Amino acid sequence: MKLLPKNIFFNFEFEKILDLAAEKCIGIPAKLSIKNTELSTNYDYLKTELELVDELKQSLSSDSPIVINEYTDVTDYFHNIKVIGFVLPIENIVKIHQVISSAIEIQKYFNSETKDTYKNLKQLSLNILDLKFLHNEISMIIDDSGEIKSDASPRLLSLSKSIVSKQIEIDRVFNRIAIDLKTQGLLSETIESYRNGRRVLSLPVENKRKIRGIIHDESSTGKTVYIEPEVIIDLNNDLFDLEIEYKNEIYIILKELTNKIRPSSEDIVNNLFIITKFDEIAAKAKVALMMNASKPILSPEPIFDFRKAFHPLLYLKNHQKNIEVIPFDLSPDSDDRIVIISGPNAGGKSITLKAVALFQMMIQSGFLVPMNENSKIGIFHNIFADIGDQQSVEDSLSTYSSRLKNMKEFAEYGDDRTLVLIDEFGTGTDPKIGGAIAEAVLNKLNKLKVFGIITTHYTNLKLYAFKHRGVTNASMHFDKEKLTPTYKFILGKPGSSFAFEMAQTSGLDNKILNYARFKAGKNIKRIEDILVELQNSKTDYELKLIELKEKERNLDNLIKKNNDFYNELNFNKKKLKLEKKQQLNSEISKLSHELNKKIYELGKEKKLEEAKKLAIELENKKKIIAKDLNSIKSTINSPEKSDYHKLKEGDYVKFQNGNMFGQILRIRKNKALLQSDNLQFEIPLEELQYSNAPIETNKKSSIKTSVSGMQNFEAKLDIRGYTKAEAMETLHSYFDSALLSGASYLTILHGKGNGTLRNLVKQIANEYNIIEELSHPDREHGGDGITQIKTK
Repeated sequence: MKLLPKNIFFNFEFEKILDLAAEKCIGIPAKLSIKNTELSTNYDYLKTELELVDELKQSLSSDSPIVINEYTDVTDYFHNIKVIGFVLPIENIVKIHQVISSAIEIQKYFNSETKDTYKNLKQLSLNILDLKFLHNEISMIIDDSGEIKSDASPRLLSLSKSIVSKQIEIDRVFNRIAIDLKTQGLLSETIESYRNGRRVLSLPVENKRKIRGIIHDESSTGKTVYIEPEVIIDLNNDLFDLEIEYKNEIYIILKELTNKIRPSSEDIVNNLFIITKFDEIAAKAKVALMMNASKPILSPEPIFDFRKAFHPLLYLKNHQKNIEVIPFDLSPDSDDRIVIISGPNAGGKSITLKAVALFQMMIQSGFLVPMNENSKIGIFHNIFADIGDQQSVEDSLSTYSSRLKNMKEFAEYGDDRTLVLIDEFGTGTDPKIGGAIAEAVLNKLNKLKVFGIITTHYTNLKLYAFKHRGVTNASMHFDKEKLTPTYKFILGKPGSSFAFEMAQTSGLDNKILNYARFKAGKNIKRIEDILVELQNSKTDYELKLIELKEKERNLDNLIKKNNDFYNELNFNKKKLKLEKKQQLNSEISKLSHELNKKIYELGKEKKLEEAKKLAIELENKKKIIAKDLNSIKSTINSPEKSDYHKLKEGDYVKFQNGNMFGQILRIRKNKALLQSDNLQFEIPLEELQYSNAPIETNKKSSIKTSVSGMQNFEAKLDIRGYTKAEAMETLHSYFDSALLSGASYLTILHGKGNGTLRNLVKQIANEYNIIEELSHPDREHGGDGITQIKTK
């Protein structure tokens, strides 16, 4: 990521945010990591980082917040640990123990925490390696105050008891001697002291020959000597020997403990890294709570969509003083990338620009930002800034020369992933020339499709924003009556500098102001007024255009609803008529069944002429009903599209040469996979035409009973999905026709289900007494879902 200038963090006071977060860290490793923060352009990393901080913010606000215990960077402790025989000092082991303990506490928190809201933190905690065994080993040796426990080993416990016993014996003997000598008046006012680690008596120098012992020291005046009585020399020597043994035993214990730590050194460093990460995240979460920051919607692409946003540092400062901070919205149209902010001095232009800069730096380093959580913020790969006094003594550059150098680099390195931040664009030289150069640079930046926030007083830059796509005006509101800034940000309108008005309120002499107005001329003020008026008119026009489009959309919806209502009404009228015909058809079917029985009986009685006459009569009646029924169906399902090239998946269609309907499941190579009832099959698109969804009608088979129909009898019948009543009626008609046609083999598809239809087929077939043999095909060919009958 490219940042210009190099001290950009300092220019926008981002270092203050980092310092604030560093103060909230528990350990030095996290403090150093925060201080060395670098901006990232990795979307996945930043998204996870923001979620981690947001989750930890929630934890800190909960009734059971996560606690990160004190820890230290122990990495350097392991540089020499690979050397066999190396022993870690006890203070180092205590620090290592702190790291292990802190890691265990974090792990324990998330093992007991089941809320889904902490899923990212929980996932991070899974990287902590289990070192409970080592924690227990150290806890058995070292107490809470960081000292070796007296019972760290049996030998140490024994030595500890011996030392205490020896100290008691020495105290008893020493006190007895001291009392005797004090009674004799041989001791100084300060009876005893310690010298060279030995307990000694204080005697005036003239009495030193009166007590047998070793002189360890004398006072600076030479008037007092310090003598170890002869009778306790051996006792003190014994004590000294015991203490040496005690230290040697501690060394052995620490050596054994170091040997146990050695294999886990890399795991300890790993856990230190995870603790540091949690500490950093917690610090960022604490800062977020201070400035009421939220997690906005992160976009991998550059975007401005800030809602109720506050300058982070200004919010903290004013919040402490209970001063209101005015939020701002920055949501330009999708075509606009560069925002030109104008308005009076001290009106908030620079604050707004710096807020945008801080938002980007905070987001791209994993901080939450003080804005509404529904805001959107993108990722930039370059951030270029030009603010404040750019004079460079080191490079022998004036302020304006330095700014030109910046503009050159912006134009050279800028692209559609670059954020440019320029304060008081064009100033530093002759206004006319400075304005012209600024406009030329702005034009170049616009062509490079950079994003930017630019503040200015130059009218030509406001005009450029008004006339060119990609650039939009904005202003800081100014109360004309009170002649004071309100600090409210207004997107879409340029602002006036209000220089003369502000000069007047400052008390500047009217003669001076009048002279200034005369020299400035009327045109400058008039151009600004016209620009504001034009922008207002443009805004009004855009609002009216939006309103007209909304009305047009509503009108289209009304027309569509009206057409749908008409079609539905017409459809329902036809459907009603169809249902009446179907009712009549049902009645005819019942009559047909009775006549079929009559025909069958006449056939058995060899009265063929009479049977033929009844069959023809019945056929004619059915033809009349069928003709009316088909006429209505064809009008209801009439095609609305005849061009088969326009057919698409999901359309309902009918065959161009028939009345069979279906729905297209898939289209491949000008062939459609069609779903019709329970069947699927492929058919060329050119044989189909568009149709409305077919009306659900009673699926009763109409078995034609005529002399000619007997010759064309279809021996295969499909009653899958029928109700029992529908199936019964259809089967009676089917077996009637079968008898008249003299069919030898019958096949009925009824499905498996619960066996109701299968049993019904067998029952009715037995009623007709036509079964010579009843069977079912192989399982792979339908099994007991199909009944096959060989007739007598």
